[in-house]
Amino acid sequence: MTLVLGQGAPLPDSAADVEDLVLRLRGHVSQLATLTPSQEPALLRAQLLCSGGLPEGYMPSRVHLVRLAEATQELLAAVRTYGAVPGKPSRQRRWRKPPINVLRGSVFVLALACLVLAASVPRT
Repeated sequence: MTLVLGQGAPLPDSAADVEDLVLRLRGHVSQLATLTPSQEPALLRAQLLCSGGLPEGYMPSRVHLVRLAEATQELLAAVRTYGAVPGKPSRQRRWRKPPINVLRGSVFVLALACLVLAASVPRT
């Protein structure tokens, strides 16, 4: 999408570049389609643009490319509203609560270390 809609992004020169970008956007739409409800308007619009062929001519093909990129961007926004963002796992590290016997053992070892340290200090 950035290659097409990015600020200062030039329009592709050759028809092969346009076809390559259209294929990429179709792939994005198919991946995002699994994350949205089937009746989502943004999904239906993107699928409608994907199902049509690439128009002939310089300007019609570039206009179709921009419309497909905009539809893909809308679909991505819809996916974000449903809470599923592709490619970014939202795993947070959760610490396990240690068993009580581990805590008791740790306190015992700490107390024993304090006793050994206190016994090793010379008396004055």
